[in-house]
Amino acid sequence: MKKTFVLIVLFVLPLVAYLFFASGVNNFGRLPVLQENVEDVAVIGDSIEFKSKITILGFLGVDVASKSANAFNLNQKIYKRFSEFKDFQFVMLVPKGQEAAVNSLKEELGKLSEIDKWNFVFADAKEVKSIFNSLNSNLKLDEDLGSNYVFIVDKDANLRGRKDDEDEGTKYGYNATSVAELNNKMEDDVKIILAEYRLALKKNNATRSK
Repeated sequence: MKKTFVLIVLFVLPLVAYLFFASGVNNFGRLPVLQENVEDVAVIGDSIEFKSKITILGFLGVDVASKSANAFNLNQKIYKRFSEFKDFQFVMLVPKGQEAAVNSLKEELGKLSEIDKWNFVFADAKEVKSIFNSLNSNLKLDEDLGSNYVFIVDKDANLRGRKDDEDEGTKYGYNATSVAELNNKMEDDVKIILAEYRLALKKNNATRSK
C-alpha cells in the first residue's frame, strides 16, 4: 500500500496537475477583443505602427511632468518585465510642442533601464483625440489630452482587455497611477496575450514542419 501511495504521489498527481493547467491555458488563455481596428498610430506619419506589435498605448497630454510618475510605474512593473519580447513596444502619444519635456522624461527613464522600446509619437490635438476615440472605451481624455489609463493593442490593431473584471465588468484600460492594478491585473493580462501569440507561433511552426 505504501508503495502504491508513493507511486500515486510521484507520478499520478503531477500528471493530473499538468492536465489541469494545460486545459486552463487552452480554455482561458485568450484576452478578449473589446474593439477591432483601432486607428493605427501610423496615420500620423511616424514610422511607428501597431501592426505586428503588441503595444502598450498611453496618452501623456500637454503636462508631461504630471504623468511622469505613471511612466515610472509602467517602466518598473510592465516594461522591464516584458521588454525582452521581440514584438513588444510602448507607444506614448504626446501633443506637439512637448518635445523638450519628453526628452527630459526619456533621460530619467534611461537611468532605470534601456528604453529602446519606448516610443513617443507627437501629434496634433485632432490626431490624439481620433486615436483615443477609436478605442471606443468608457474612458475619457483629460482636458490636457492625457490619460492615467494605458491600453493593450494587439498585432491586428485590436483593443484587448477584460469582459468580466471583478471591479469594473468590462475593463478597457489600466490605471497607471495604481501599482496594485499594474501588478495584479495588467501584468497578468500582458502575460496572457504574449502566451497566446507564442502558442499560435508554435502551432504554425508545427504545421509547417509536417
